[in-house]
Amino acid sequence: MLKITVKVDRMMCGMCEAHVNDAVRKAFQVKKVTSSHSKGQTVILVENDIDEAALRSAIGATGYEVKTVSKGPYEKRGLFHK
Repeated sequence: MLKITVKVDRMMCGMCEAHVNDAVRKAFQVKKVTSSHSKGQTVILVENDIDEAALRSAIGATGYEVKTVSKGPYEKRGLFHK
C-alpha cells in the first residue's frame, strides 16, 4: 500500500477538508483519504500509484492549491506490530 501526503494551501475549515476529500474520492480509487486544515495536508492511502499531475488537477479544481506531493510505503501498525 502507498501513502501519499499532499500539502494543500487555503483549507480553512472542516468543509474545506470535505471538499478536498470528495474530489480525491471522485477522481481516484482510494482506500482512505483524510484532510486536516490545521496541518494543511491531505493523506491518501492507495493500492496503486496515482499520477501526480492528475492529483494536482483534481484538488486544484476545488479551488485549493497543492504545494507538495510526497509518496512512500504505508504499513499498518497494529497492536502487536514491532
